[in-house]
Amino acid sequence: MIALILARKGSKGLPGKNIKLLLGKPLIAYAIESALKSKYIKEVYVSTDCIEIAEVAKQYGAKVPFLRPEELAADNAIAIDTYNFMLDKWAEAMLDVESFIVLQPTSPLRTTQNIDEAIELFAIKKASSVISYTEEHHPISWHKLINEDLSFTNLFDDELLNRQDKRKTYFPNGAIYIFKASLIRQKKYYSEASFAYIMPRENSIDIDYIHDFEYVEYLLMKKNK
Repeated sequence: MIALILARKGSKGLPGKNIKLLLGKPLIAYAIESALKSKYIKEVYVSTDCIEIAEVAKQYGAKVPFLRPEELAADNAIAIDTYNFMLDKWAEAMLDVESFIVLQPTSPLRTTQNIDEAIELFAIKKASSVISYTEEHHPISWHKLINEDLSFTNLFDDELLNRQDKRKTYFPNGAIYIFKASLIRQKKYYSEASFAYIMPRENSIDIDYIHDFEYVEYLLMKKNK
């Protein structure tokens, strides 16, 4: 299977985060290295609009045969358009890509074991997609809209139940996406043959802001002691 990592240079929450040093190693290197250790991944491609990111990615073993077009790296660009662009490029290179795995560089606590288990689930289920999820600690029925005057608007009907009496809910953690190319060609992420790979919360931190980065740094330092 081919792995794809999207890493554009523009980042509003934490500028330059994809190559920001995390314990002395660029953030994107964690995704590349964990992918290359997988039993099932043959090649790792990085899609970026930044020469500096491309050079760093190559140093850690990824392939970056071209830069991403500017329109696919803009703030309003959507990932699925880049996936289809990459499928076109792989086809031009005579690569028969029936399925691929996407690994966001902002999930450095995702492990090679997580990657391999997700790929195995994809194969066992004969899935069109497998997407990583983690358990939500609080019921989504507790969520409210807060108005400008700080009053509440319900999202759901009120239920005065204890948390333990509610069914567990899960949210996508952004760490792992596995797709059949045919599903992406339809510009879809989900079908009736889509399944969740459940990841533990401690592996599910997605870095958007500096406090996320510093928390992950703390966890890795604690783990490496």
